Amino acid sequence: MRVYTRASAWTAGTFLALVAVMLTSAAIGPVRIPLHRVALAALDALAVPTAATFSVTSVVVPAVGDVPWLAVDLAYTSPLEFAVPAQQQLIVGEIRLPRIVLGAVVGAALAVAGTVMQGFFRNPMADPSIIGVSSGAAVGAVTAIAFPLLLPFGMQVSAFAGALVAAFGVYLLATEGGRTPVATLLLAGVAVQTFLGAITSYVIVHSGDSIREAMYWLMGHLHLANWADVELTLPIVVLGSVVLLAYARDLNVLLAGEEDAHTLGVEVERTKRVLLAVSSVVTAAAVSVAGVIGFVGLIVPHVMRLLVGPDHRVLLPTSAFAGGAFLVAADTFARAGPAELPVGIVTAFVGAPFFLYLLRNREVHAL
Repeated sequence: MRVYTRASAWTAGTFLALVAVMLTSAAIGPVRIPLHRVALAALDALAVPTAATFSVTSVVVPAVGDVPWLAVDLAYTSPLEFAVPAQQQLIVGEIRLPRIVLGAVVGAALAVAGTVMQGFFRNPMADPSIIGVSSGAAVGAVTAIAFPLLLPFGMQVSAFAGALVAAFGVYLLATEGGRTPVATLLLAGVAVQTFLGAITSYVIVHSGDSIREAMYWLMGHLHLANWADVELTLPIVVLGSVVLLAYARDLNVLLAGEEDAHTLGVEVERTKRVLLAVSSVVTAAAVSVAGVIGFVGLIVPHVMRLLVGPDHRVLLPTSAFAGGAFLVAADTFARAGPAELPVGIVTAFVGAPFFLYLLRNREVHAL
C-alpha cells in the first residue's frame, strides 16, 4: 500500500507540473494571452466525440493498384462554453494547443519507452532508439518525402511502418533458439542503426528539392501539429503505456537478472517480447508525427529515477508526465525566439551535456 500511495503522490505531482507547463506554454507567443484566459480557452477546446461517419476510399499501391481504405470522420461537441474573445480562442484552441498537446503526448511516449529500455538493458544510457526504431522511421519518412510515388501512404504511415520493421528486424536478428540475449540485441541494434543511417543518407543525397523538408524532419519538429495528429497518436501511446505499466513488477524483477527473474516465476522471454514490442510501437507512434527527437528518453527516465527510485510502478507514470512537461518546455523555448528552431535541436543542447555528465560522474553500466 505504501508503494501505491507514493506512486499516486508522485504521479499527481508530475501531472500538475505538466498541466502548469502546458498552460504557461499556451500563454507564450507573438500574441501574449493572460494565463486565466488560456485556462478558459483550453477548457472550451475540450470536446467529446458525439458522432462518427465511415466512408470507403482507396489508395494507389505500386504493382497492386487501388486498395480499399476505410476512413473514419469523428464529430466533436464541446460541453463547456466560457466567454473568451474569439481571437484568443482561435489562437489557443486551434494554433497553440494542438502543438502543445502533441508535444506532451510525444514526450510522454519517448520517456516511457526510454524508461523501459533502461530497465530492459539495465543501463541508464539506453534510450528508445537503441533497437533501431528512430532509424527505421527516418528511412520511411525520408523516402516518402523524396520519392512519394514509392510510398503512397504518406510520410507518417511510412515512418511508422519503417520504425516497426526496423525494431522487429533487430529482434529477429538477435533471437536464436527462442532466446533473445540482451547483449546480442544491443549489438544487432547498433548494426541495423548504422545500416539504416547509410540508407537515409543515400536517399537525402538524391532527394533533390525535397532535401530541406527531409532534413527538417530529421531534426525533430512540432510546428505542423494538428488535432488529427493527436487523435492518431494519443490512443496508441495511452494504450501502450497502460500495457507497460502492467508489466512494471516484472520489469522490476528483471533488474536482478534473467536467471533470478525466472526463479521468481517471471516468464522472461515472453516478458521481453512484450516489452520490446509495445515500447517499439509507442516510440514509432511518437517519431512518425514528430520526427527524430533525441535525449528525451535518456534524460527524463534517469532524472526521475534519481527522484523516485528504481521501482517501475512509480517510475513509469511519473516519467510519462515529466517527459511531456520537458518536451513542451523545450518546444516553447524553440518557438519563442526570433526564428523558430526544430525542437530536436533544443533537446540535443540540453541532452548532450547531460549525457557527458553521466559518462564522467556516474556508473553507466548498471542501475
